[in-house]
Amino acid sequence: MLSAALTFATQWQWPVLPGVAPDPQGRARCGCPDPECTVPGAHPFDPGLLAATTDERMARWWWTNRPTAPIILATGGNAPCAVSLPAPAAARALAALDLKEMRLGPVIASPTRWALLVKPYSLEQLGELLYAKDFVPGSLRFHGEGGYVALPPSETGQGGIHWERAPLPGSAAPWVPDVEAVVDAVVEALTRTGVSAPEL
Repeated sequence: MLSAALTFATQWQWPVLPGVAPDPQGRARCGCPDPECTVPGAHPFDPGLLAATTDERMARWWWTNRPTAPIILATGGNAPCAVSLPAPAAARALAALDLKEMRLGPVIASPTRWALLVKPYSLEQLGELLYAKDFVPGSLRFHGEGGYVALPPSETGQGGIHWERAPLPGSAAPWVPDVEAVVDAVVEALTRTGVSAPEL
């Protein structure tokens, strides 16, 4: 976890912070005070999201003291944003995008949702993009400025986080596509495959 956190923070310049550990009394529960937490272990709590950093010393200190803490990426700013959808719908959408030979960036998979990393976008950009659509599946979620996603190889209360599409090896930060291209392609893929993805 420490090695992964240092790669994200120092090599890729992605601001990270430790997430809440799953409750040791029950893996499906979160270590935070909310008994109804919907993303157990896969969110920031102490420290809060604003503490996310690319500072090597801070990342090293956090994961030396909390070696199993999930790695949380603070999305937006100069960091990637993400578009996420329920895992079954995401798998079908990716298969459809592969047939079109669309280039995708890294894709993060949890047992319930997959997140496609995209270039940073503003709320204005997102609003214009969604307004132009006749239909947007309600199960799509957008992780922009002020948002977050858990990064591999985190273990959360819902299970492990892994790369469904791993970043290409290299020292520079991974390439990510524009949000417009991803949303257009995902919405079209879900519409064409008749996916009515449930809210998760």
